[in-house]
Amino acid sequence: MKKILHKSTTRGFANHGWLKSNHTFSFANYQNLERMNFGMLRVLNDDVVQPNMGFGTHPHRNMEIISIPISGALSHKDNMNNQRAIEVGEVQVMSAGTGLTHSEFNHSKTDAVNFLQLWIIPQAENVTPHYNQKMFDKAGRKNKFQVLVSPVDKLVEGSLPMHQQGYISMIDLDPEFETEYQLKNGAYFFLIDGEVSIADQILEKRDAIGIIETEKVVITAKTKSKLLIIDVPIN
Repeated sequence: MKKILHKSTTRGFANHGWLKSNHTFSFANYQNLERMNFGMLRVLNDDVVQPNMGFGTHPHRNMEIISIPISGALSHKDNMNNQRAIEVGEVQVMSAGTGLTHSEFNHSKTDAVNFLQLWIIPQAENVTPHYNQKMFDKAGRKNKFQVLVSPVDKLVEGSLPMHQQGYISMIDLDPEFETEYQLKNGAYFFLIDGEVSIADQILEKRDAIGIIETEKVVITAKTKSKLLIIDVPIN
């Protein structure tokens, strides 16, 4: 087993006023040659968008883009005629493929939006762009792994498709609950909230650990916790 620990305080940080963003991997003005990616996981941004602010229309190409709101709601609009809000409990997947444009905006007058944005390198380039969004039942992740995103050619029932042999899952853990996660590739564990032990390493809120070269890891919750698992090919 090989492990790489990323404490929350070691992430890159950008404060644009309307946007505060923590970058797990190199992104924009944060460039760290030792933090370029974890296998096919290229970007993991922890963004807070202030009220009545947002990202203007901008392009993407040949990337699988996953957005997961933590608090608040983020309005989405793209050139494929999709226009709706992404709310807590929902997951959005955009396969950019040959190219798309979109914008994201916080229409609340009072509340900031916190969401995670993941970029995953696709296994095939220049696919037809497409968009999916779904609300997931929180009961489906209480002390069990709820698969949110899976490969388009091996789609797990109830999950959203992406063009990569990866699996994105979430689990809500009760205090002292212990479970095992079976790795399919390499797995990157990002603790959204709480405190857990993963492979004998303690993680606190927004800490992360990447693990490769093992079949399974033991996860024990120290407190009530929410954990995101990004299981992706390493090469």
